[in-house]
Amino acid sequence: MPALPWRSKALLLADVLHRSFKIAGMPKNWKTKLIHSDAKIPEGFRSLSSGVQRASTVLFPSAASVKDEWDQYEVGYTYGLYGTPTTLELAARVCELEGGFRTMITPGGQCAISLINLAFLKAGDHVLIPESVYTPSRKFAAKVLRKFGVEVGFYPPEAGSGIQAHFRENTRMVWCESPGSITLEVQDIPAIAEVAHAAGAMVVMDNTWSAGIHFDAFAHGVDVTMQALTKYVGGHSDLLLGSITARDEKKWRQLGATQQLVGCAASPDDCSLALRGLKTMAVRLKAIEEAALSLARWLGERSEIERVLHPGLPSCPGHEFWKRDFTGSTGVFSVVFQPRFSKAQVQRFVDQLQLFEIGYSWAGVTSLAVAYDFHATPGRPDYGHRIVRLNIGLEDRDDLKADLTQALEGMG
Repeated sequence: MPALPWRSKALLLADVLHRSFKIAGMPKNWKTKLIHSDAKIPEGFRSLSSGVQRASTVLFPSAASVKDEWDQYEVGYTYGLYGTPTTLELAARVCELEGGFRTMITPGGQCAISLINLAFLKAGDHVLIPESVYTPSRKFAAKVLRKFGVEVGFYPPEAGSGIQAHFRENTRMVWCESPGSITLEVQDIPAIAEVAHAAGAMVVMDNTWSAGIHFDAFAHGVDVTMQALTKYVGGHSDLLLGSITARDEKKWRQLGATQQLVGCAASPDDCSLALRGLKTMAVRLKAIEEAALSLARWLGERSEIERVLHPGLPSCPGHEFWKRDFTGSTGVFSVVFQPRFSKAQVQRFVDQLQLFEIGYSWAGVTSLAVAYDFHATPGRPDYGHRIVRLNIGLEDRDDLKADLTQALEGMG
């Protein structure tokens, strides 16, 4: 390339200077504008949808204002790990529904369970967990808590005030899950809470089945609740989130200090989906409740079924506590087949279902069915391979009944 004459060089230099970044009024280079733009858009936009705020870095107004503190309610926004406005809006909405002091959002329900245990238990403490607990919660206690010196005990979910017999001098926490996972036992939470508080122990509850709506945990003596927002709050089987709600500020601060160090952050995008799910949760819950009760009652009349485990039916353990303490029911229940059916026949029933898909989790719009085998699970009722958990979605209930009928008749 031939050398540029001096005049051309001068023009080129002037062009570079014209496009270079500036301080106080000087023009920016286009590459800088990609990051530090002066573009303007109209103000005053309002929408029915919550905005999605994504961030790792949060900006401070001055060098003196920089701090790494987790409680953004007190100190303002400091870091994306502790929540963006989208995350905190979901937390505030869940807390409002549950009636607690404050709520934090976690990346999933199991994360919420683990974080509670890590925040409130230490080596030498004893924790009591119902036999009917969610299996990953049982495994975390047995494989992780015990590894770090926490003593773990399991108690019958129907214990009520009889839980006193399972207490030790070092019992610090009692977990409740009501209704229980898969077997749906409804617990006498007020009786358990009375015993626990008299012994100086706190009560923690997995309140996912009721969506935090149909059971007022704090009014019945619970100190900390958690939910898998993955379920009814999300409502469409397309997100993973959990929540922890504390009754008082002291427990909230213990949770927050632990969350800061464990470093579990929820996605603002998932939080925005959960905020959207909240808007339709009332109509979804009503439709699902009605369909599930109708199908549960009908299944209870089928000759193939020994027992229906739906808290709204007298055949479910703890039904009297459901009538006393709950304001409604949701879409998850189980059926126990008659002893004459083999494991292969029960699995054939599930495989032959056309509208009921096979998969974990629940509370979405699609009906699900999963077969279990309790032969190797200590403390579980003696249902063996004969139990199937159903999740009722938003399909037409007559279509679901027809699907269940053809699968029952095809068991052989």
